[in-house]
Amino acid sequence: MKIEIWSDVMCPFCYIGKKNFEKALENLPFKDEVKVEWKSFQLDPTLEQSETKSTAEYFREKKGFPEEQAKQMTNQVIQMGKSSGIDFNFDKALITNTFTAHKLLHLAKKYSKSSEMEEELFKAHFLDGKNVADIETLVSLAVSLGIDAEEAKNSLESNEFDYEINQDILEARNNGITGVPFFILNGKYGISGAQPAEVLKNALTQTYEETIVPFKDNYSQDNLSCDADGCSI
Repeated sequence: MKIEIWSDVMCPFCYIGKKNFEKALENLPFKDEVKVEWKSFQLDPTLEQSETKSTAEYFREKKGFPEEQAKQMTNQVIQMGKSSGIDFNFDKALITNTFTAHKLLHLAKKYSKSSEMEEELFKAHFLDGKNVADIETLVSLAVSLGIDAEEAKNSLESNEFDYEINQDILEARNNGITGVPFFILNGKYGISGAQPAEVLKNALTQTYEETIVPFKDNYSQDNLSCDADGCSI
């Protein structure tokens, strides 16, 4: 059974969704039959590769949110994260263009380490306050997973994976995906947002048994997701 997951490194609900998905999967009897493919999505491709912004700066300059409103929103996400085992640190997080980070994810696919790399990218961005557009930072993440430093650097500085990233984004558009995380199960059924582990578990089980509701009637509940206009809470 194939599960495709569209996400972006700077989307907090994507990190929550990943943790909930893993929790849902861990006790399923057919978990070894599930193949996960991470897909690229960019929430804000207009950001320059060379620029970084704090979360507060980004909300104020790009979204027009006053500091108090931004703080309230991030505090809510922090509490949601704790329930999924994530200690978000928005004071350290650096908002930047994530296209190069997606190159690293596609490189990791070659070595069947995309889920591990997704985790490392989320940690780097949300926990450690690292610049995920910085080549040396990304190379160090590659090395931590056993990927050759020179290969990683060459891939990140070239257009080797540009086509794959753009195809993921185009595929999302063709599927009507405007926010992430977004899960497509077995190429047929969709789940939008960072749904609770129990919802994901039920959807996975029903998909496996081919009795899930149609794609157009997906499992979206509170729609905890991020899109180009921001994150809905």
